[in-house]
Amino acid sequence: MTAKKSPYSHTPLNDDQTMTLDIDTRRTEHSRIADIDWNHLPFGRIYSDHMMVMDFRGGAWQKPAIVPFGPISLHPGNATLHYGQSIFEGMKAIRGHDGRITLFRPELNARRFNESCQRLCMPGIAKATFIELVKAHVRFERDWVPANDNAALYLRPFIFATDEALGVRPSETYKFMILSCPTGAYYAEPLSVKIEERFTRAAEGGVGRAKTAGNYAASLLPTKLANDEGFQQLIWTDGKEHKYIEESGTMNVVFVIDGTLITPSEDSDTILRSVVKRSVVDLAKHWGIPVQERRISVDEVITAIREGRLEDAFGAGTAATIAPIARIGFRGEVFDLPPVADRVISKRIKAYLDGIKHGDVPDALNWCVDI
Repeated sequence: MTAKKSPYSHTPLNDDQTMTLDIDTRRTEHSRIADIDWNHLPFGRIYSDHMMVMDFRGGAWQKPAIVPFGPISLHPGNATLHYGQSIFEGMKAIRGHDGRITLFRPELNARRFNESCQRLCMPGIAKATFIELVKAHVRFERDWVPANDNAALYLRPFIFATDEALGVRPSETYKFMILSCPTGAYYAEPLSVKIEERFTRAAEGGVGRAKTAGNYAASLLPTKLANDEGFQQLIWTDGKEHKYIEESGTMNVVFVIDGTLITPSEDSDTILRSVVKRSVVDLAKHWGIPVQERRISVDEVITAIREGRLEDAFGAGTAATIAPIARIGFRGEVFDLPPVADRVISKRIKAYLDGIKHGDVPDALNWCVDI
């Protein structure tokens, strides 16, 4: 079968073959690694010594390079600044207790990256190429992967338009980069979230499924308003009626009601497909836990809370991993959920995911990929 090609890419986007890329490398003369306080790693504030850069021009991706981390130069007429062609991914490299460094299901990130590129009319990168670029960057920065149990090297592959011209059209040139940040936990405590009924994250036919920068910009004001009320995050509802649960601000959302794991279906194009949420669902099915991926009404969740049938609620995402939800606010009421210490399913899932990443339990589903 002939692989389908992106309108921009010169390689098939479902390319699964193992490959080795020719990458230019240049090491920094002044490493900052000795200055890092490895016991205090704020999320996204500390950057490793190097970054990967690869340009797209003339209809093809050029030779990638790993260079010292530093500022980049942008023309004032840069197309991304004016028209927002920018998407990114979030991944983590984990150092196991045996010293082995792995990525978690990078093929899903590669797939989502290309889906986002397609929606924003940007050139994709073949799956095997994308994964090898990420692995090459981590190999180069392997000393920056923390040894702490609750820390990781967060990876930010991203792509943005670089045409230096005004006019509403797809750019003809792009830059792909990978940044990396040693980081600790994204959330230090269980979350208090508010169900949002006024603002909309995404509408049908829009870019809700794409991991594009503009989606996050649009979320800042409603999130700030929720923060002012004492909530850390929102639970977004559908843009048409605000009756159905979609996702949370930095993660997908999962509930356990009457022993069944329930999460919004990803069939809608308004929900970002989460690598960790997909893994939660796959793992629950593997263990024989009842799972439902479907529309979930706000009324159903609130009724289950009132009747004591909601046993667990948590967020699932790369940055947050498994983030317990302790309280849910809705129309002026705040509902306390079951104590985190008493929850069974989310604790079991988190223990398993942490265990396979650190090499403490068998990786039965082969999700961890050596760099």
